[in-house]
Amino acid sequence: MKPKAYIETSVISYYTARPSRDLVVAAHQEITHDWWDNHRLNYDLYTSQAVHDEASAGDPQAAAKRIQALQGIEWLDVSNDAAELSEKLLAQKCLPKKATEDALHIAIATVHSMDYLVTWNCKHIANAQMRSAIENVIHQSGYQAPIICTPEELLGEKDHVD
Repeated sequence: MKPKAYIETSVISYYTARPSRDLVVAAHQEITHDWWDNHRLNYDLYTSQAVHDEASAGDPQAAAKRIQALQGIEWLDVSNDAAELSEKLLAQKCLPKKATEDALHIAIATVHSMDYLVTWNCKHIANAQMRSAIENVIHQSGYQAPIICTPEELLGEKDHVD
């Protein structure tokens, strides 16, 4: 059985965006292309209405590319349990109040027992300084936290060191 990975909006955005002139963003885009094209089949991928809503926003042509990239990926329900956990994450100040969608992504991935939440959102989701508080609330709520990571962390071994 393959590990289950929830794909957050930033991954789709990096995958479908025009190449950036910003070196860091361009590197993230290249890594995302590598992971999407060569490694994503090692995982059962999932997304949600929240991702679809975010991917649909903005420039219509860019949105169409993002929605096309999501085709064939199974959607997870935004259940009452996910909504409640999202509210707890915000109430416990694990994330700022303005990060409601980010809290919802974490909650959806959690209540659906995802192995990974894959994101490039290092401000509110894949943030080492916030991770402990997020995981504490998740565990106190009776869930196992997914591993929150970037596509780069799921590339596997590049070089084997003996």
